[in-house]
Amino acid sequence: MSRIIAGAAGGLRLQSVPGQGTRPTTDRVKESLFARLEAWGMLHEARVLDLFAGSGALGCEAASRGAAAVTLVERHPPAVRVCRANAAVVHRALGRDDVVAVHQGAVAAYLTDPAAGPWDLVLADPPYPLGERELSAVLAALVGRLGEGGVVVVERSSRSPEPEWPSGLRRFEQKRHGETTTWFAETALTSAPPPGAPR
Repeated sequence: MSRIIAGAAGGLRLQSVPGQGTRPTTDRVKESLFARLEAWGMLHEARVLDLFAGSGALGCEAASRGAAAVTLVERHPPAVRVCRANAAVVHRALGRDDVVAVHQGAVAAYLTDPAAGPWDLVLADPPYPLGERELSAVLAALVGRLGEGGVVVVERSSRSPEPEWPSGLRRFEQKRHGETTTWFAETALTSAPPPGAPR
């Protein structure tokens, strides 16, 4: 069982998805990721999209730390139920129930909706079996859908190759945590990384 690390819901426990099909982000990786995002000013009042949400732990962490709107996208019914339960935990801590929304469906289908977005932060933690071609298609669908200064974070196995960034996205940082690596990208036309990010 994971927990919210910091923010309004800090310390509260989250449900995990039963079975072996979902690989939750460890607290160590989550803490490092969100410390970096907060240092860049990426969370306050942010519009956040959590793709392949699993339990929704990443999106719920963002909501706890001040995101204005979070959408969890997950297709598998058991995980969707856990996402909704965890969203309710965060909503109780926030004293409101309109921050975290849960969308049941495939990521690729969700990203075809022209009305979706723009987002300031996209968190993508796809299952390891997802092929590089499928991941590239997801990243390509995000091009032009980020707000000004928006960032895409991809979490993958350290044994996986670097994602193939489409034209329109530029990788500006990566961080390895043992078996997990996080990759950070921004709109390629942006002249500089987010404030505080390495140049």
